[in-house]
Amino acid sequence: MEPPLERIKLSQTAKEQLIKLKRQTKIDQWNILCRWGFCRSLAEPTPPSLVPIPQDSNLEMNWAVFGGEMADLLVLALKQRCYNDGFGTDKQTLATQFKLHLHRGIAYLACDPNIKKIEDLIALATRN
Repeated sequence: MEPPLERIKLSQTAKEQLIKLKRQTKIDQWNILCRWGFCRSLAEPTPPSLVPIPQDSNLEMNWAVFGGEMADLLVLALKQRCYNDGFGTDKQTLATQFKLHLHRGIAYLACDPNIKKIEDLIALATRN
C-alpha cells in the first residue's frame, strides 16, 4: 500500500518530546514511540488543528521504518480517519493529516503526567 509520504522528518520540539519519552519508558527506538504517538492522536475524537509544523530537527525516518510490520494498517487507519473527519484521501491531504496526527500524539504522550514507564503506555492503550 502506498504510504502518505516516503520520508518523515520531525520538528525539534517533537524530537525533544521523544527524548523525554525514551527516558521515561525505556523504549529506545524512535519509530516505536512515533507509532504510539500517531495512534494516540487517532484515538482523539477531534481532528488535529491545522498548524505549521517545522521540519527543523535531524530526526527523520522512512515510512517502512516508521510503520514496520504495521505500515499498511497505519495507512488504512489514516485514510479511515481522514474520511471520518470529512477530508479527502488524496496523497497531499494524507501527508498533512499524518504529520499533524504524529506531532499531536507525540505531544500528548510527552505531556501526560501518568506516563512514567512502558506499562503506563500499555494501560493507556487498554483502558475503556
